[in-house]
Amino acid sequence: MELRVLQYFLAVAREQSISAAAQSLHLTQPTLSRQIKELEETLGKQLMIRGNRTITLTEEGQHLRKRAQEILDLVGRTEKEIMQSSETVSGDIYIGTGETDGVRQIARVACFLQEQYPAVQFHIVSDDAADVCEQLDKGLLDFGMLLGDIDKTKYHYLELPMRDTWGVLMRRDSPLAQKAAVTPEDLWDQPLILSRQMDNKGGLHRWLRREASELHTVATYNLIFNASLMVDEGMGYAFALDKLINTTGSSLCFRPLEPRLELGMYLVWKKSQLFSKPAELFLQQLQQQMHLTE
Repeated sequence: MELRVLQYFLAVAREQSISAAAQSLHLTQPTLSRQIKELEETLGKQLMIRGNRTITLTEEGQHLRKRAQEILDLVGRTEKEIMQSSETVSGDIYIGTGETDGVRQIARVACFLQEQYPAVQFHIVSDDAADVCEQLDKGLLDFGMLLGDIDKTKYHYLELPMRDTWGVLMRRDSPLAQKAAVTPEDLWDQPLILSRQMDNKGGLHRWLRREASELHTVATYNLIFNASLMVDEGMGYAFALDKLINTTGSSLCFRPLEPRLELGMYLVWKKSQLFSKPAELFLQQLQQQMHLTE
């Protein structure tokens, strides 16, 4: 597969039309149709279903779309890194992370680094732990920020001094809002809004002393802002990490768990990782700031 043909395929997938994609690529429609047909013949799979007005991807086409975008992103990154001048520090740093207040530490280091090297750009990719690790393994990220348990045999890592605290986001007029902290028994019969990553984030089910099937789960979420809206509308109590929603002056409040449940925080990278100059400087600066705060 040629990179050029992958770009053609992505254009058709994006436009859902051969004619619109051909126009955006400055190609004739027969030329583009032939290229897509040859790609399908090479792979031995139908990638697209050609309707009267729109084109939809088959299951194999959807798989190729994801992989093609990853391939082209990696090629683009590699070209930029190689073409960068050795006399100036410039380039991109890609960091994957879940929703955590620990991103503040990344932002502090990023601000400090950009004061010295204005041509360095940071790209923060928000995703769950599984997807962050997948992108790390493929070389699409320089670093990942992971919470809770990590595979220390697979990655190099730096343990960060911050810790995230689990608690419950609730309305101020909720009965549990009168308590300073929330116990497992308080929640056994309550409508719960759970993070989709709950099983991977440090043992909330163990803390609850209940299996998932025994809980009254009314909704799940992967973005805490959306969960806060569900709580505000009275759907239930949302398990969440502290400091992600500013409840000051709002109808919501946060109560920590009792017994306390915290998550450690790690910056991880591939053991075979070859850092660009900006990524290397970022890691050095983060380590230096951590040393100064000890």
